[in-house]
Amino acid sequence: MTTTPGTPILEAREIVKTYGHVQALRGARFTAYPGEVVALIGDNGAGKSTLTKILAGVAMPDSGDLLFEGRPVQIPSPSAAQALGIETVYQDLSLAADLDGAANIYLGREIIRPGLLGHLGVLDKRAMRRQAADAFAELGVAIKDVDAPVAYLSGGQRQGVAVARAAAWASRVIIMDEPTAALGVVQSARVLDVIRQVRARGLTVILISHNMPEVLAVADRVEVLRLGRRVATFTREEATLESLVGAMTGALEQEAHG
Repeated sequence: MTTTPGTPILEAREIVKTYGHVQALRGARFTAYPGEVVALIGDNGAGKSTLTKILAGVAMPDSGDLLFEGRPVQIPSPSAAQALGIETVYQDLSLAADLDGAANIYLGREIIRPGLLGHLGVLDKRAMRRQAADAFAELGVAIKDVDAPVAYLSGGQRQGVAVARAAAWASRVIIMDEPTAALGVVQSARVLDVIRQVRARGLTVILISHNMPEVLAVADRVEVLRLGRRVATFTREEATLESLVGAMTGALEQEAHG
């Protein structure tokens, strides 16, 4: 198991976020340590999506503090998150269906081959295809035809492309929002293997999931949100299906720490 001494790589303290009359987060806390898979779980309305958006730079908190490697930071946009080395794999994957896997990995970050005599360069498709194939191979993502538009790939393969894209650009943290929600058993198992490969590269993975068996299978720690607050934190050894469900529903009360 990954141990968690020292400074968190990403931390949220007393985060408050309100939408109209709805208080989505009520002093929420969250902690992620370097090189671990930490799962963020909670029932519908617990605040997971809102907290995820704040960590990814999609939403700004009304109050509270964010710390990155122990330093107070603001994350006002996804590009600000990316500058910190944080990438997000959203549930809808945000892939360009008509483009192949390599083009999706480099979308907005294309490799340009310099033109002659200072003229504008052209896309270096060969280099992007080669490096994308290396990224797929490193993570164990099986893409039979790297030139095929992602619209023709299976759900597991599309998820693999999205994770490979995040892993290619993340230097610190990958946030994964329900990565197996639309997948079958075999494809889900492959995605969990990819998550383990990402962790093996030294990256921190924040996993948002409703699937408790998968959380128990891959997470080093689990943090539980309920009604906009963190109500429990479990290590891998402490976490059981009963304890996680109990914390989510309020049947088990454990004071959050950290």
